[in-house]
Amino acid sequence: MPRLSEVIAALDALWPPERAEGWDAVGTVCGDPDAEIDRVLFAVDPVREIADEALELGAQLIVTHHPLYLRGTTTVAADTFKGRVVHTLIKHGIALHVAHTNADTADPGVSDALAGALDLRITGPLVPDPTDPEGRRGLGRICELDHPETLADFAARAAARLPATAQGIRTAGDPEALVRTVAVSGGSGDSLFEAVRAAGVDAFLTADLRHHPASEAVQHSPLGLVDAAHWATEWPWCEQAAAQLDALSDRHGWDLRVHVSKQVTDPWTTHHSSGAPN
Repeated sequence: MPRLSEVIAALDALWPPERAEGWDAVGTVCGDPDAEIDRVLFAVDPVREIADEALELGAQLIVTHHPLYLRGTTTVAADTFKGRVVHTLIKHGIALHVAHTNADTADPGVSDALAGALDLRITGPLVPDPTDPEGRRGLGRICELDHPETLADFAARAAARLPATAQGIRTAGDPEALVRTVAVSGGSGDSLFEAVRAAGVDAFLTADLRHHPASEAVQHSPLGLVDAAHWATEWPWCEQAAAQLDALSDRHGWDLRVHVSKQVTDPWTTHHSSGAPN
């Protein structure tokens, strides 16, 4: 079995920590570098449910997309929910490793997995990484559909192929407008509207669209907006990342058992359509 330090070195080669944004908190949160690893669990969120799932699986390593302590902390006391996660992991010898914005811009990255889940053909990054001479890395992806379809049909495609959440899929724009090209960005994407408009695409699929940026976007142009749950747009990366680690395990002869959590850790749990009663 490989040691944790060997597996982490392989993960860092896939998603170099130096490519994370300066405000981000990526890398190994806890874990003994010399501990042996034979089972790994991938998930979006480092929450208690995922720690418990790793314990039940007998996994020695959890890899999540979201950081546990994004803004730092002065305590890991077990009377806080994040501290309880840390205590659970350390007590049971489970390591935690995070790949966040360094996975967003990777090749392949979070948005490649999102595009793949929708069977979109990628033509390039939405916001290219200027340090990549091949022009493949960057934030978001510009994609083409094999055949044009209406915005309503494209939203239905997203609803059918992304994991189910309470939010589902929201759209803005003419539901009958034809969609041929799409920009996608896993996670919160309303800071990318300028790049989306510059790309000249017909629609933009992302998450966490706020009122004012979305309102301004639809006033600027006939751009169709497709807003999914944050967790749903990033979960496909877990399957992609697990497959990448599987390939590395085969190459190194590690015989790792790699799992992807199916637990929905999106914080929203119910949805009610609004409207005054008759």
